[in-house]
Amino acid sequence: MLSDKHLFTHQDTLRGSITPERVWWDLTYYHLNIEVSPENKSISGKNTIQYTVLEPANVLQIDLQKPLKITKATQDGKLLKIIHDGNAHFITLTKPQHKGAVNSIEVFYEGQPKTAKNAPWDGGFSWKKDKNGNDFIATSCQGLGASVWWPCKDHMYDEVDSMDISVTTPKGLTDVSNGRLTHTETLEDGKKIFTWSVKNPINNYGVNVNIGDYVHFSEVYQGEQGPLDMNYYVLRNNLEKAKEQFKDAPKMMKAFEHWFGPYPFYEDGFKLVEVPYLGMEHQSSVTYGNNYENGYLGRDLSGTGWGLKFDFIIIHESGHEWFANNITNIDIADMWIHESFTAYSENLFLDYYYGKEASAAYVIGTRKSIKNNKPIIGIYNVNSEGSRDMYYKGANMLHTLRQLVEDDKKWRQILRGMNTTFYHQTVNTKQIEDYLSKSTGIDLTAFFNQYLRDIRIPTLEYKFEDNYIKYRWTNIVSGFDMPIQVLLNGKSEWIYPSGNWKTTPVTNQSIDIDPDFYVHYKAL
Repeated sequence: MLSDKHLFTHQDTLRGSITPERVWWDLTYYHLNIEVSPENKSISGKNTIQYTVLEPANVLQIDLQKPLKITKATQDGKLLKIIHDGNAHFITLTKPQHKGAVNSIEVFYEGQPKTAKNAPWDGGFSWKKDKNGNDFIATSCQGLGASVWWPCKDHMYDEVDSMDISVTTPKGLTDVSNGRLTHTETLEDGKKIFTWSVKNPINNYGVNVNIGDYVHFSEVYQGEQGPLDMNYYVLRNNLEKAKEQFKDAPKMMKAFEHWFGPYPFYEDGFKLVEVPYLGMEHQSSVTYGNNYENGYLGRDLSGTGWGLKFDFIIIHESGHEWFANNITNIDIADMWIHESFTAYSENLFLDYYYGKEASAAYVIGTRKSIKNNKPIIGIYNVNSEGSRDMYYKGANMLHTLRQLVEDDKKWRQILRGMNTTFYHQTVNTKQIEDYLSKSTGIDLTAFFNQYLRDIRIPTLEYKFEDNYIKYRWTNIVSGFDMPIQVLLNGKSEWIYPSGNWKTTPVTNQSIDIDPDFYVHYKAL
C-alpha cells in the first residue's frame, strides 16, 4: 500500500539492509570504552569489536553517524584503511580472514554527538541538569540507531553475544549502564571509570549510558529461576518517592513472569534508572522519567480509569524485556513484534491484578488512539518503521486473537512458549505468524494480512429479513473469514461470516457484537 520507496536514500539502504560488508562476519563481543565530557557535550573513546568469520572477506561495515568521527581503526595494532560513505564506514582488513576464525578490531572515535531534540522519539544525548545543578546525562536511540553515539554494526539482525561498557564520568557523578557493575576506578583528577558487563545477547539500541548524582537501593525478587537482583538508581532528591513508586517493579515482574515466562536476563539482573526524558526499554537498564506518578505522565491513555492503576513507564518499558530485548525484530519494519505485544502487556498486567473485565476495558479504551493511516508493517531493508498503530491497533489485534483462542490457559501457554521458542533470538514477522498459527491451531494468514498489512477495519454488515439475519464481512482482505461472538436470540453464540452473505434464523431482530473483537459493524 505504500508507494514512497522513492523517498528512501542510499544511506537508508546502507543502514537498513544486510550489506555484503555486514553479512560475512558475526558479532560476538563489544567493549565500548568512552569518556563523556558535559562541559563541551562531547564523547571520545573506542569500541573493541570481536567477531567470527563466516566467509572469507576483507571489508567490513561499521556505522557511526555525523557529526561524530572515526579517527582510526586498527587490527592487531596495525592501522587500517577506512572509506567513509556518509554514516557507513568501510574498513579494509589486511589480515587474512579465515572461516571460523575469531578476530577483533578497535575503532577509535570522538566528537559531539547529536543532542536529543525530543527524547526518546528524536534521540541522541540528553544533556541536562538536576535541581542541584549537577549534570544529568542520558542516551536514547531507538529508530535513530545506536550509531548516533557509538560505532557498531548498526543493524538489528546481528546481536552481540556479550558486552562490556566502560564509561569515564565527571567527578562526583555515577554512570549506570546495562548488565552488572563489575569494576569502578577513581582517577587522579577525581573522575571515575564505571565498567558494566552484559552476559546476554543485546541489541544495539538497548545499550545505554546514564550519568547523574545517583543514589541506589535494591531488593531481591524470588522469581521463576530463583533470586533476581532488582536495582534502582534515582536522583538523590527523589529517593523517598522512588521507594514508593517503584513498588510497581516487583508487581510487574510477578505478572509478566506469569504471562510470558521467566525474566530473560537473570544473569544481568534488572534495573530501573531515572533519566531526564520519559523512558526507554534499555535491556537490564530500563530508563524511567514518568514523574513518579501513575498513568502516562499522570494521564490514563485508555480513558477508563484503569490506566491510573499503574505507572505506565515501569510496566510498558519493562514489558519490552520480553518483547524487544528477548525476542527482537530483525528489521525495524517488523517493530510491531516489539510494540504490539508490549502495549498488550499493559492490559495483561491489569488482568493479573484486577481481572479480565478491567483489562478488556483498558485495551478497548485505547482504540481511540488508532489512526489507521498506514499499515503496521513498514518497508523492509531501508530502516523504515510502520505505523504508530503498532501500539494500540496491535494490542487490540492480540486481544481479538485471545477471543479466537477461547481458552485463557492455552493463551498463556502460547505467550510463554513464544518466549521460549524465540529465546534471545532475532526474528521476522513470518516466524511469529507461523508460530501463532501453529500454536493456536488456526490459520491466521488472512487475520494478520488484515490487521498488519491493511488499514481497513473489518466491518460486519447485517440486516434482518423476516425471521432471519443476513451478515457478511466487508472492508476485508482476500480470505478473511474470522468468526465472531455475538448476542443473538438472547444468548451468546459464534457466527462465521465471510465475504459472502450468510443467513441464520432468529427469534427477535436484535444483535450485539462482542466489543472484545476489534471490528466495526453496520446495520443495513
